[in-house]
Amino acid sequence: MSGAQLLLQAHDLVKEFRLGARSVRALRGVSVSVRQGEYVGITGPSGSGKSTLLHVLGGLEAPDSGTVSLEGVGLGRLTDSALTRLRLLRMGFIFQRFHLLPVLTALENVELPMAEAGIGRVKRRERARELLEYVGLSERADHRATQLSGGEMQRVAIARALANRPALLLADEPTGELDLSTGRQILELFRLMNEDGMTIVVVTHDEHLAAEASRTIHLIDGRIDPVPSAQSPVPAR
Repeated sequence: MSGAQLLLQAHDLVKEFRLGARSVRALRGVSVSVRQGEYVGITGPSGSGKSTLLHVLGGLEAPDSGTVSLEGVGLGRLTDSALTRLRLLRMGFIFQRFHLLPVLTALENVELPMAEAGIGRVKRRERARELLEYVGLSERADHRATQLSGGEMQRVAIARALANRPALLLADEPTGELDLSTGRQILELFRLMNEDGMTIVVVTHDEHLAAEASRTIHLIDGRIDPVPSAQSPVPAR
């Protein structure tokens, strides 16, 4: 992996939030690099800045200072519309809550990002069916989101995140609302995606999901833990 191309780079990120009369610094000079094909886990206690870091890396929030670049493009230099377009085409997002549209079928939910990207109906429908088969839900394609289990909804959300063939997949506690058995199904799916070449950065409290990552970044109080825990053992496949 050391020879792989640098995909994502963040330098000296600082992010503060106002809570009433006081200011809380969520990130305190965090620097991160991710290479193509890596599977990076971000861990740490609640309130350590994990989700804030993921949101800043994905351009969902702007840092107060510091820089983020994806494929050499500085996110802070983009207009709002250009940043939105970059997120749509080059990043996939998965959240703890699935954010599916309940009135749409699984197939239609997966089609949405492709429709936003201007892909024709025939091509996006074909791609959506391929993705639902990839996540094991081809037989549930015509079911509305409200008719799916939690694990099925998360798999639809993963298929949707892959719709525009992103360079980077960002996931925030993707197993957080799932039972142990269903969470392990999602864990296996993440492993498969990484084996297929997808670059993944995942925030998690799930020790099993974190153990799958080829590298782990541990945050404490908005800083990267200086203890050298960067490399975690790669499990047998």
